[in-house]
Amino acid sequence: MVKCTIRRALIFLAGLLAAAALPSAAQQPPTGTKAVQVTGLTGVKPNAKGNLASANGNLEFEHEKAKVTVPIHSVEDVITGADSQRVFRGTMGTLTMLAPYGGGRFLSLFRSKLDILTIQYRDTDGGLHGAIFTMALGKAEPFKKELLAQGARTSVPVQDDSGSSNTQEKKP
Repeated sequence: MVKCTIRRALIFLAGLLAAAALPSAAQQPPTGTKAVQVTGLTGVKPNAKGNLASANGNLEFEHEKAKVTVPIHSVEDVITGADSQRVFRGTMGTLTMLAPYGGGRFLSLFRSKLDILTIQYRDTDGGLHGAIFTMALGKAEPFKKELLAQGARTSVPVQDDSGSSNTQEKKP
């Protein structure tokens, strides 16, 4: 009885050591940026959460049901912006409207900031399309620079923050 328990403990310990020593076969995390496609991509439902990446000359949006690819050379305009959204959304946000004494309106003042990336592109037939993505704060501008480096165009130049620190003239 004791030998059986010791044997089980040794097998369990050997299994743990083998699992820790061998490189894991887990999937690599997807490269790119987590984003929500608000609207615009063909075959993707509005407000679909997924991964937005630029690879091999293509802009790729992948979520659990579909993968949409847009050639970067067909992107005519890339625009970034900042916005905010309510912290209390969905069912909880709806229920906050029932709070007495205007408490629901007060709770709607709590907002979280996010970045917006808008692209305008042409399909293979020359049709003009647009797509709007939201992503975490500070992710849109680097992604825009990456797209521009790969051949996308923009009507709004990229703002460079390197020369803007303390360059104000002092008045006597």
